[in-house]
Amino acid sequence: MPATVTRAIVTTAACETTGQPKSDVTAIGQRMFELIGDALKSGETVKLTGFGTLEVRSRAERVGRNPRTGTEHKITSRHTVVFTPSAKLRTGLESLSRTKAAAAE
Repeated sequence: MPATVTRAIVTTAACETTGQPKSDVTAIGQRMFELIGDALKSGETVKLTGFGTLEVRSRAERVGRNPRTGTEHKITSRHTVVFTPSAKLRTGLESLSRTKAAAAE
């Protein structure tokens, strides 16, 4: 598997797994992302069982600093999407970390 998994790779894998035409799988994937985006835009939380939760959080206005010059500037308040992995995904990531650490020794 490549370092970056793209929508095209996911679509191709879904076509191979399900035997459905690429046009159908692409349309389903597109609609799924539209539904997720619409839910987030309206402030809803999106829970994907076994994968994680996406939710919109507010970031307060704060003072930032340019790391190159050190000058301060105001960063306005905004909304951002936060991903929280499910326990199942988190466990899988932890085992990956342990495997990589053991290989490095």
